[in-house]
Amino acid sequence: MSTPFYVSPEQLMRDRADFARKGISRGRALVSLQYADGIVFASENPSAALHKVSEIYDRIAFAAVGRYNEFENLRIAGVRLADMRGYAYDRRDVTGRGLANAYAQTLGTIFSSGGEKPYEVELFVGEIGDTAEADQLYRLTYDGQVVDEHGFAAIGGAAEAVGGYLKERYTEGASLEDAIKLAVAALGHTETEDREIEAKNLEVAVLDRNRTQPRKFRRIRPATLVEILGSAAPTAEVEAAKPAEKPAEKPVDEAPLAPPAEDDGEPPIAPPIS
Repeated sequence: MSTPFYVSPEQLMRDRADFARKGISRGRALVSLQYADGIVFASENPSAALHKVSEIYDRIAFAAVGRYNEFENLRIAGVRLADMRGYAYDRRDVTGRGLANAYAQTLGTIFSSGGEKPYEVELFVGEIGDTAEADQLYRLTYDGQVVDEHGFAAIGGAAEAVGGYLKERYTEGASLEDAIKLAVAALGHTETEDREIEAKNLEVAVLDRNRTQPRKFRRIRPATLVEILGSAAPTAEVEAAKPAEKPAEKPVDEAPLAPPAEDDGEPPIAPPIS
């Protein structure tokens, strides 16, 4: 029986971290911004069925990048945990901090285990309070680290360029429209050029504290995004809602004008009276 090669624990952890980072960097970036009335999440996502941003509980949202099957399993586990805790105790006992800690334990256990590959995901867990100061935004990495973010944050591919763009232009207490415009502009920013992302390729959702329903999560429709962004390329829904344009009328042929009389320098003479 041959002896397996020895790999130091430091090298093993380094290789697993490189593997997870490469998988995450292949995905599109995702941005989270705190605005005056809540938290907005935005990402470039052409799919209308596979969502990166979802609702976990009344005031809690979940957003992720990376491998879809892996962060979808985490989302479902978070929904089940929140429902069970709210049913067994009270709905106020379900907090974003508790869910973030549960996700951190799960990701950390998977990353340090040698029996399976690490998850190629990064997560946002956001919760809104009664005031802007009570809002909470947590960023979780593939190895289970938890970071309490304030104001804005970016994860996924080109997160450094997107985060630098937000750092230069972010202002506290902005309106929802301004926050969405800044988030979309940051998603289209790269180190070489800035590109415009069409509304149909965006996924935007918010936690809105001004909503009258107990559930504060809502999605921003593409038609609304077109109005906010002022895009030059509206979606099919907006095009269908526009009234049909009337065909241009064919101009009526007019009789040719008589050529002007030659001017010989003499005043005109009235015809004789019959």
